[in-house]
Amino acid sequence: MNGSSQNAYLIEEEKTVLIDTVWTPHRFDFVEDLKREIDLKKIDFIVANHGECDHSGSLTALMDEIPDTPIYCTAQAVKSIEGQYGKRGWNLQVVKTGDSVDIGNGKQLVFVEMKMLHWPDSMATYMTGYNILFSNDAFGQHCAVEELFNDRANPCLLNKEAMKYFANILNPFAAILTKKLDEIGKLNDDCSLPWRDLAREPLADRGKVRGVGGVLPGGSGHHRL
Repeated sequence: MNGSSQNAYLIEEEKTVLIDTVWTPHRFDFVEDLKREIDLKKIDFIVANHGECDHSGSLTALMDEIPDTPIYCTAQAVKSIEGQYGKRGWNLQVVKTGDSVDIGNGKQLVFVEMKMLHWPDSMATYMTGYNILFSNDAFGQHCAVEELFNDRANPCLLNKEAMKYFANILNPFAAILTKKLDEIGKLNDDCSLPWRDLAREPLADRGKVRGVGGVLPGGSGHHRL
């Protein structure tokens, strides 16, 4: 076992966006870490790519602080989130493939539904300008290491865990994934992919896109992209 981590991403353009949160047991640490990075009231909206608790588990603590902040997610994710946490009156905004939101400075977030990759509610979010695909669980591995970028991690370990993850979780849906790769490729052929646990490529200007709340074995931590 090589541990695991969860990634949340803070985007700061003309609008400030949080993509995903972290696992429920670390929700209070996550919110406190986030407060050290930014005034929570400056977050314009949240993107929930997936309702599973390693992505959405800090929403309850976060929304206690900023209850009116919109959450963009799929229709299935609304069911998942409300099924887990109850109907709390959150401003859940349903999006589908091709929908987009302007975040300023000439950039947009474009949403792509990723049904069954690996849950019915899953989606990916593509950031134009920097050409970053926040790929959710479609490209992942359970691996917690100190290094931030894949070229600094052990490539043998990284690829072994990626193959294991694909074989055990995504292989039954490989045909769907292939079609989605073609669909995503039409957005831009030159995408950087932050994987589930390690960024697969250097992502962007570090002052603009930051990952917060990565959880390492033994407690919570955070890494900046």
